[in-house]
Amino acid sequence: MTRHTLETLRFDNRYARLPEAFYAKVNPTPFSSAPFLISANRSATELLDLDPREAMRPEFAGVFGGSLLVPGMEPLAMLYSGHQFGVYVPQLGDGRAILLGEIVNGRGERWDLHLKGAGMTPFSRDGDGRSVLRSAIREYLCCEAMHGLGIPTTRALCLVGSDDKVYREQVETGATIVRMAPSHVRFGSFEIFYYRKQHEHLQRLADYVIESHFPHLVPVADKYLRFFAEVVERTARLIAHWQAVGWSHGVLNTDNMSILGLTLDYGPYGFMDDYDPGFICNHSDYNGRYAFNQQPYIGLWNLSCLAQTLLPFVPKEDLKAVLDGYQGMIEGAYQAHMSNKLGLVEKREADTVLSDELKSLMAGSRVDYTIFWRELGTFSSDPAAKNERLREHFLNPEQFDAWAGRYRERLRAEQSRDEERRVRMDRVNPKYVLRNYLAQGAIEKAQQKDYTEIDRLLDLLRDPYADHPSMNSYAAAPPNWGKHLSVSCSS
Repeated sequence: MTRHTLETLRFDNRYARLPEAFYAKVNPTPFSSAPFLISANRSATELLDLDPREAMRPEFAGVFGGSLLVPGMEPLAMLYSGHQFGVYVPQLGDGRAILLGEIVNGRGERWDLHLKGAGMTPFSRDGDGRSVLRSAIREYLCCEAMHGLGIPTTRALCLVGSDDKVYREQVETGATIVRMAPSHVRFGSFEIFYYRKQHEHLQRLADYVIESHFPHLVPVADKYLRFFAEVVERTARLIAHWQAVGWSHGVLNTDNMSILGLTLDYGPYGFMDDYDPGFICNHSDYNGRYAFNQQPYIGLWNLSCLAQTLLPFVPKEDLKAVLDGYQGMIEGAYQAHMSNKLGLVEKREADTVLSDELKSLMAGSRVDYTIFWRELGTFSSDPAAKNERLREHFLNPEQFDAWAGRYRERLRAEQSRDEERRVRMDRVNPKYVLRNYLAQGAIEKAQQKDYTEIDRLLDLLRDPYADHPSMNSYAAAPPNWGKHLSVSCSS
């Protein structure tokens, strides 16, 4: 396979060939101080067929810090609108991100290079167009953590720092992150042309997305309906996977929803520590609209907003019929995850009750979500076994004993073998997740110019299901201070 330099990357900028109503052409704004590389993600460079040694060149930080362009780049800020906390905002757009161009690798895969923190664009409104180091680190790490968990997501190419001052709740230093995805088109990309009554642009966008990312639908007569149905299914599966690992997005606005069913726009996200169905990771979400247990419903609400944009091309009753199938899709996908987390092979209707009962016990005792599911793999189905290690998680161990009896019978019903079951469970119950306190530790070191913790976490989270004995401390429950970290939209 050919390994490219920065200058020989193969660009094919399809989005830039759409009419200029879809974007604003704008170059990144360089930092005042020289940008420097904090971390480069080798896994992502491989997706671009980019020689990893290119990261050692000063030009690498220049290109991905916003100071330089390479041949083939056609920078632009994408236009979109969206519903934010349930209220329609007529124009949003890339206010601090710029699409540098679209790479095609040797396998024919397409990857947007989306530079976040690139400076002001025509869509910045009152913002400065910058990202702070803190938020860039959180997004950089979580993109790769989610990928390691097997959850569809944007990827992260690199993290570039500067000594420029950026003002948020306090004075911080600026940074850029390059995120990658086959497309950064959002639900809100459709909404803006629908509400402007620009149906020609709306149809052009739908055709572009279908031709680029759903090519099997191009010759289909009802391609817009079929396209919507696939988006619904991808979204249902995505959110079901979030729920299974105990992850909350924090700001699930329609402009933060990927048309490809990817996890997009990492702001005030959070992996749950103690299991709490009403977990709110964003301290700005005063009413709990985007609480953990609301995410499945919000997914449906956002999909209904997308459905409305397709009304010029698809009968309302057909769109409604597709939406009506969402609940069954997400429940089915979620229960499949939960059955796998329980180590069950056969599918039985009563398994939903079994997992729901366990979650109820976990909520009542504020059991650490990640630790408990991982340790459940050690459950002994021997009738004489006490499973003391698991009992200790609960305020009322006798309640767990009663549940354990039902679980034991369920395992016996399918002749489950403990050792084989544990192997299966360890493949779906991660030992390591990007807890807020771990990200905070990396941030605090980085603010002192020590970036080693970023790469240490990146390596660990690439394979969160394996045992890494030297990293066992990263699988521990957070200290008390780590359970109460404040995360907001500027995060």
